[in-house]
Amino acid sequence: KTLMAKAVAGEAGVAFFSISGSEFVELFVGAGAARVRDLFEQAKKKAPCIIFIDELDAIGRSRNSGGMYGGNDEREQTLNQLLAEMDGFSVGDATVIVLAATNRPEVLDPALLRPGRFDRQVLVDRPDLSGRLQILEIYAQKVKLGSDVNLRATAARTPGFSGADLSNLVNEAALLAARRRQEKVAQEDFSEAIERVVAGLEKKSRVLNEKEKKIVAYHEVGHALVAAAVGDSKKIAKISIVPRGMAALGYTLQLPTEDKFLMSAEEIQAEIATLLGGRSAEEVVFGSITTGAANDLQRATDLAERMVTMYGMSKVLGPLAYEKGQQNSFLGDSMMGNPRRNVSDDTAKAIDAEVKDIVESAHNKALNILKSNRDLLETIAQKILDIEVIEGSELQNLLNQIQFEHKESTTVA
Repeated sequence: KTLMAKAVAGEAGVAFFSISGSEFVELFVGAGAARVRDLFEQAKKKAPCIIFIDELDAIGRSRNSGGMYGGNDEREQTLNQLLAEMDGFSVGDATVIVLAATNRPEVLDPALLRPGRFDRQVLVDRPDLSGRLQILEIYAQKVKLGSDVNLRATAARTPGFSGADLSNLVNEAALLAARRRQEKVAQEDFSEAIERVVAGLEKKSRVLNEKEKKIVAYHEVGHALVAAAVGDSKKIAKISIVPRGMAALGYTLQLPTEDKFLMSAEEIQAEIATLLGGRSAEEVVFGSITTGAANDLQRATDLAERMVTMYGMSKVLGPLAYEKGQQNSFLGDSMMGNPRRNVSDDTAKAIDAEVKDIVESAHNKALNILKSNRDLLETIAQKILDIEVIEGSELQNLLNQIQFEHKESTTVA
């Protein structure tokens, strides 16, 4: 957001004043308001110009957000002075444009958003494929690239990455190349850097005993086989039983083939089945379960609950939204403790029963897939126990042997 504000000033060819909202707030009463007055006085002298206030929520928080009206604290005085200054631009010929940035627009005072003040709102979302490619091209200019580097392929493998993530990705790839005493950054460095950013550093010092290593191997292969069988839109790029990060004892790396903004009910059910594939493999092979599927279960349950309460994908409960509106939530952080609406006891029971049915149905699908492909499950698991990592064409050739008995239920246009 800050870079965009500077770019706007550069394109406009005018003076640019930049300040953070936190710089206005002081212990001494009146200091913030005085700084606001001083800033705008300087800006009017340099007019035409642009003022950019970063982290506006530091001073622009709603004045009755705590449930009590009134108050006379330093932040409120600073906000009042800002509102007064923004109303006074019609006097004289001073042309001052005010830009502000915040990650929390839901807490801003309504007076700030009235016409004549901050009446234009631009959402800066994470970049799409072409945006990621252009960002990578900018950061990649700072490093020497090998002839095999394909930045478009790297951009395709990084959906959801922000500009800062992509900058970090290029930096990680350069560090890996330097550690290998390479003159240039290769494509394999970018691939490893993506895994570092997504899954964390490899923890080769964390040595698993043979029993746990075997459980992790079957668990990860279970994820991969179910994902391939249900027609998951993400490509399975790698299976590894090398521990990474703080808690991951192994991982199955799935990379999307394209940017997607919508998901059908069938695709969500396939995602839930994939998440439960690891636990299902443990049941099929060992007849018992471990704590390794805790995160998978949490994510699967969250997806199922959203199907019922937010997306209206339940035949039993119908096209109704049982979750409170999230329009006031930004960047996924809701200030509400319980997002569910006030519903009757019968409806709450029906929601819980429907969520359980969705998850159990996906669990049974995963079990059936793994039982039908038990030999392939054993083959891949034994292979990964020997070499720890399977990827590329070798992995694809193995997954192509899967029996697609359940494929027809998920092929929806």
